Formats: sequence, structure tokens, C-alpha cells
Amino acid sequence: MGMGGGRPRSGAVQGTGGTSAESKCSAAARGYIRDRFLRLLAGRRRRRAPLVHRGYYIRARAVDHCVQDFLRETQSHPRTQILSLGAGLDSLYFRLKDVGLLHHTVVYEVDFPNVACQKAALIKTMKELSAMVGDTGGEQSGAITFSGKDYKLLGVDLSELSELERALEEAGLASEIPTLFIAEVVLTYMENSRSDALIQWAAEHFSQACFLLYEQMHPEDAFGRVMQQHFSQLNTALRSLAQYPDCEAQQRRFLEKGWTECSIMDMNEFFTCCTPEDEQQRVQALEPFDEYEEWHLKCSHYFVLTASKGMEPSWTPLLSKMTVPSRVGCVRMAGSIPAAVCVGHSETPGLRRYGHRSVLIKPNVILTTGGFGEEDGQHCRMRHFHVLIKYAGYWKAGCVKKQNPDTRWGERLYHTVSCLSNSLALVVGGRTSPSSEGLGMVWLKFPETSNASDPDDITVEVLSEQPVAEPAALRWRHSTTEVTFKGEKYLFLYGGRSAVEPVLGDWYFLHAQGLSCAMIPVEGPVPESRHSHSACGWKGGVLIAGGLGAAEQPLGSVFFLREFERGFQWQPLETYPPLIPRYSHTAHVHDGKLLLVGGVWFHSSSVPGITILDLVTGLCLDYAINVEHLEWPLMLHNHSSVLLPDEEELLLIGGGGNCFSFGTHLNQEPVSLSLSDILTSD
Repeated sequence: MGMGGGRPRSGAVQGTGGTSAESKCSAAARGYIRDRFLRLLAGRRRRRAPLVHRGYYIRARAVDHCVQDFLRETQSHPRTQILSLGAGLDSLYFRLKDVGLLHHTVVYEVDFPNVACQKAALIKTMKELSAMVGDTGGEQSGAITFSGKDYKLLGVDLSELSELERALEEAGLASEIPTLFIAEVVLTYMENSRSDALIQWAAEHFSQACFLLYEQMHPEDAFGRVMQQHFSQLNTALRSLAQYPDCEAQQRRFLEKGWTECSIMDMNEFFTCCTPEDEQQRVQALEPFDEYEEWHLKCSHYFVLTASKGMEPSWTPLLSKMTVPSRVGCVRMAGSIPAAVCVGHSETPGLRRYGHRSVLIKPNVILTTGGFGEEDGQHCRMRHFHVLIKYAGYWKAGCVKKQNPDTRWGERLYHTVSCLSNSLALVVGGRTSPSSEGLGMVWLKFPETSNASDPDDITVEVLSEQPVAEPAALRWRHSTTEVTFKGEKYLFLYGGRSAVEPVLGDWYFLHAQGLSCAMIPVEGPVPESRHSHSACGWKGGVLIAGGLGAAEQPLGSVFFLREFERGFQWQPLETYPPLIPRYSHTAHVHDGKLLLVGGVWFHSSSVPGITILDLVTGLCLDYAINVEHLEWPLMLHNHSSVLLPDEEELLLIGGGGNCFSFGTHLNQEPVSLSLSDILTSD
């Protein structure tokens, strides 16, 4: 992998610093971070995606929150110091100096010698920067590449602890005054024995010490595997993950290495608990955004940790000011269900997609429409429809002939498809980009009879005539469910979001015959607005479960919209234990039980598998999905699923997403889950 005792090549690690500086710079340009110094240090300007902006925003916010808390808590001390390990082209010193927070603090920065020399040269050539530091102009010696009154820049390899200690001593770092160590995605690139030694050295050699660590965790779930693979391909493997895979292990690490206090949060928790509500809303409104799943998964795979020793009072920036909800313990899994690839050995690139829909259009024939995925070797919004057909006990996949390809299909994501007869399905809503208006409705027509063994024999016609009730359909991430009122069939259109409204809580009843909107009274406690929830027909009404609420927080509520004499009535369902809040899952009802499949939750010690909710008793049981027989990571969000009740089999089709800056992951093949064991076990 690397040079020098199995360490990664320093050049590869330095490359991550440049990328990070560019991403922070792009986030600052869009208003996420207030930092006018980044552009002076980062050089090249490249516009990043909104998802990357949010990721670097939360990182910068966590570091600033803790640094400013340290300076506030130590302001009565005559001298303090900050030591930034692997500082790269970070602007921390200039930001703190600019807002007058460095009255009695010296900032030391350490990085590889050539990075430190590059940064020193930048500071010397930029008038604004050199004026702020007050360049002493003296000759630099040894590892010190730049020296000002309250700023020292050192070029040392962090993994050479004795060299680091000698250089810091020469630069004037004192061991008896309050000292904050900062390591932002740095220690994980070092061998564990070397990073552990550094953590222990900091605790042993400094009488009043604080440590701030920002790093990755949870390497073994699907997102974690994609993340690890990304860093390995860059030749910068994340070395700490195997030994320290989660919050508990990292906390134990610091306490065992001589630190007396240690607090840790994943970034979902930090954003929820340590970021004021108005600031959350400001960031959420900065640019069109519709990648909630990947944002929350990214946040569940990074943590911020603060440790201290010898501090009076003790330093706990992650426990102060705001109440922190207690982290749920391990989810109690009632068992596991093995996942198996279900399509014969044929390649099925057309089913590698997310944000699509799959519906059973006739026995053993599943139609998949829309989404974003792989078509003709490229990633794009999907133009073609695909079918899965079960014949002689095996599923096979194929691309469908689409008639009237010029009509308004719109290559949509996050739409719904409802089969209203043997030959007609209604597509409702969906979007192209998150800043565009929703796409309304279209009919899909397929022949009532066809050779149900060959995908090539199935045609789907996109009908151009626009159904009425158009304004109701200009949304996405909503649900449409068939309901019955006074013997008549309706489609119940609920929730979602639009280009204007980040979350909707309204509903419409569309008469199945003419799709005209019907005014049917609804009583009872109205559910909180939501999108990316699930909806299932049950007893002529609808079961709504989970979803993402107005504050971009997952919801754990379940509602039953039931028919009664005058109309419908919302009824909240009690669950025991309480349902873990989730969204982007799929759902089915079978034999009095609600099955919730996959999704995303703020509970990073495990990923959602299948939750079975008994609709009579309210009992909730969670089952893990066993993926050991799959050769690729299975991401169960933005997927579709089809329940085959007679076989008690569940097919999972597609799923995945754009994994932060680690690349797009699409589930390789449709997967089958046999539910017979868990549906009969009570």
C-alpha cells in the first residue's frame, strides 16, 4: 500500500487535504460557512454538489463549536495554546484571529514538511494573511517553516513522535498550560500503534489537555463499505476503523490512553442537538436539496469526540447548553432473514437504479419505472421501463418496449405507480431535478393478455392525455394508495414535497374512474407533514408509517386512516416498543401485520432490516437482513419492494444513492427474502 512501515504514501494523504480545502471553499462560496480566508489558501475554486457542501458544513461547524468553547472556558487563563495536527490548508488561525478570539492563545499547526512549506509560502505572498500574522521575518530553523508571535507552522511527519516532540519544544509549545489538540480526519491514516501513541503522549505530557477528534466510523454496513473502498482506492486506507469501529470503541480508546473525560456524538446527533434550530433552517434553505438519505448516512458515519484531563472545571462542549437525547442502545434484533440474488445469471443493469417504482402488473410480472441509474453504460435518469417475469420458478429480467416514447414520461424520480385495472396504471408526481416543478400524472397502458414468460413480448404505452386534478400531482416523495368509500374506489394522495414546499401534509381523494378530486370529510388528529413515508392499503383505509418531517427529522409515528360512516378518520397506532423513527423504507401488509422494509434511521449501530408490526397487538419486532451471501453491499433506501403473499416472498429491486463524495452505489441485482419463518413466528 504505502512506504515506510506500511504507512500510506504521504502524497496520497496530502491530496485529501487539498480536496478538503476545495470542498470547504465551495461550501463557503454558497454561504454554508462564513470564511473569507479559505479562498486565499485553497487556490482553485471548484463548485461542489449540495450534499458535499452539507458534509463539509457540519464538519466545520463541529470543529468551530468545540474550539470556541475551549477558548471561552479558558479565557481566565493568562496563556493557552491550540495544536492542530495535520492542519493542511485550513484557515482556523485566521478565522479566530479575525474575530478577536486569540488574545492569549498561540496556534501551532503541524503537517508534512512540503505541505507546511507550501502554506508558509502562501502566507508570505498574501498581504492580508502576512499582515494578520505579523511575520517576524526571522530565519526559520529546522521543522519551523513559519513563525509569528501567536502562530507557528511546523513541517513534521505526525507518525514520528520523537521528531514531533522535539520540533514542538523548539517552537515553544508549553506542557503546563491549557492545550487543545485538534485532529480532523488525520489519525485514521496512521497505523493504530502510532496514532494511539500520539493520543497517549498528549495525555501524559500536558497537565491541562483537551483533544478534539473528527473521523469516520461504522465500516461494515453498506455505506461504510463504499466509504472504505473509496479511501483504499486513493491509497489512503482508513486504518483506525477495524480496531475502533464505533463511538463506544473510540471513547474507550481515549479513556484507556490517559484521558479522564470523553464525550462523543455522531454528526446527526450533533446537528440535532448542538446546532440551534434557526441555524439548521438557514442551512436547509441554502440551495435545492433532495439527497436526505445520503446526508443522514454520511452524518451517521462520522463522529466528533472531545476528551480532556486536568481541566477545572472539566471540558465538555458536547454536553453543554442543549439537552442531548440519550443514545438508544443496540436495536434488539428478533432474528435475521437471509438475502439471495433472485435473477438467473443474466446481467440486469437496467434494474440498477434508485428513486424508481416497481409494481406487480399481473401475477409473476413486475414493472419497474423511472429513477436514476445505469443505462447504456452511463449514470442518468432512466428512460426505459423494465420487467421481471417469473417463469418455471425463476425470475428473469428484460427491457420493455415503450410505445409513444415522445409523450410526457419526463424521466422521473420519486413518483408513484398505482395499478387501477388489468391493463391500466396511473403514474402520479415525481421530479427531474429538485429545483424543477413536479411532473403531474400520466397513464401507462399494457395489454391484458401477453406471453408472461418473455419480457420482449410486453409493451407499455405511455398515454399522452393528461388526467385532471393536475395541481395535486405536482409533488414527489409522496404516496398514493387505493381506498374504498361507500363501495367506490379512490386513490388517496398524501404528503411528499415540492419545489416550493420542503414538506407537505395535505391529501386528496381522486375518484378512480375520472380522477376528479372528491371532497370526503376526514376527522381525528392530523399526522405531522411528511415525505418519504410508506403507505399501504388495509381494511379499505390506509396505513401511513414513518417519513421525514418538517425539520428533516425521521418520524416514528404510524397512523391508520379508516373509513367510518361520514368519511374517514385518522387514528394514531400505539406500537410496543416504540417504532424507531425512519424514512425511505417500503411497506406491505400481510395477514394483519405491517412489514416495513429498509429505510434510513438515526441509529448508526445497525441498519434497518425488516420491522414487523402486529396491527392487533401493536408489538414491533426488528429483523436484520443477512447479506453474507451477497458479493456487494446492499443499500436499502430509495429501493422498491414487491410482496408475493402466496409465496411469502419479498423482492427488493434497486436501491442506493450518491454516497457523499465516495461515488454512486447502485445495488447490483434484485434480491429475494423468504419471509415464511418470521411471518409464522409469534
